[in-house]
Amino acid sequence: MQFQIRASSDETSSVDAGELFTDLKEKWDAVENKSTVLVYGGGAIVAVWLSAIIVGAINSVPLATFFSYHQLPKILELVGLGYTGWFVYRYLLFKSSRKELATDIEALKKKIAGTE
Repeated sequence: MQFQIRASSDETSSVDAGELFTDLKEKWDAVENKSTVLVYGGGAIVAVWLSAIIVGAINSVPLATFFSYHQLPKILELVGLGYTGWFVYRYLLFKSSRKELATDIEALKKKIAGTE
């Protein structure tokens, strides 16, 4: 089985599916701690699933009595922009904060993997 990918230029490149699967298998075999990768992957899938459930539940709540439908998206956008600004200022703007965030993420990964 072969796939052909075309871009806007005249160049064409084809990818052999067998070669792709072989490459993926080699990379998977090179992974030392497969259980950790599976736990992270499964956790990501569960997180997306739970997020979809939460968004669906929030979407079903009638907020017309509190806000008009035209105001609510703007308010939520403002909340999101505010949180994004705070996160950038708190964790991404300064080098020491980035190091702190990286340390916190590594500690969380170790805690989840059970290696701490």
